[in-house]
Amino acid sequence: MSRAAELVSVLEATDSLAIICHDNPDPDCLASALALEAIADDHDVADVTIAYGGEISHQQNRAFVNLLDISLQPLAKTALEVYDCLSFVDHSTPGSNTEVPTSVVPDVVVDHHPGEPASATFVDVRTEYGATATIFVEYLCELEVEFTERLASALLFALHRERLDFVRGPTRREYEAALAVYPNADLEILEQLYGSTFSPGTLDAIGRAITSRERRGSALVASVGATGETDALPQAADYLLNLEGVDTVLVYGIIDDAIRLSGRSIDPRVNLGKTLQDGFGKLGSVGGHHDMAGGRIELGLFADAGDDIGDLLTLIDDRLTRRFFDALHLDE
Repeated sequence: MSRAAELVSVLEATDSLAIICHDNPDPDCLASALALEAIADDHDVADVTIAYGGEISHQQNRAFVNLLDISLQPLAKTALEVYDCLSFVDHSTPGSNTEVPTSVVPDVVVDHHPGEPASATFVDVRTEYGATATIFVEYLCELEVEFTERLASALLFALHRERLDFVRGPTRREYEAALAVYPNADLEILEQLYGSTFSPGTLDAIGRAITSRERRGSALVASVGATGETDALPQAADYLLNLEGVDTVLVYGIIDDAIRLSGRSIDPRVNLGKTLQDGFGKLGSVGGHHDMAGGRIELGLFADAGDDIGDLLTLIDDRLTRRFFDALHLDE
């Protein structure tokens, strides 16, 4: 039995499905959720809910939800216990990058990120793929589920965003998946999504990252300070990666009660997921791919700096910068 058929066998035994996105979901996660919803609808699952934790703060992600009219529900308002089936898309472990507690066991897991997935009836984690959306395109093609204009547009944009316009580390599968959905996609919607504007808070955070940057060799570390714009971190990392001579970037900042990390690398010698694990694995939850990685460190670990945000940032700046460069084996 194929993986797509195995997934269908699980869905056919359920009347209600909660599709759980990771916190602060991006287009790859959201498009994958839409694809799973389409498969569930095609196999007569009566009640399907897409839930998420965190916030949708990235301007393109907000536009993605609005333009494609995606119905989402905060996890805090979702009673997971009433659903027959729980599914994780684009993440695989409760308690890691999700508000879902570790006690919750999903029934379906589909992901492309490395890590130890939760035990589930159906698990399909393909770390050799460049996007979770690619896996779902293959499911949809095999199951002959219709690529509506809305679904095709969502998947095509997700494939572009996850692999940065097919420049950063795509596999052949991402090109094949894009070719499969392209005929049904609305390119005007994609143009509007790419033209979505920055919020003032995001622009301010990126500005702080630019001015605070510290470079050693071809690696760079920068802080966005304290911000409420979670998605400003990866946007700042992407922007700083354009600096001449820089191939590896870590951006961090204080968001609510935690330090968030976001890293990018185009150096084939650097495995960024392993680098963050080496540097910060004992402090918090970190990980990712060789070219994209991130993490979260509880702010309580740095509480000895007192309540003053300036002093706290100074302490964090010194320790995180030193740990990152040490993990890359870069001397002063």
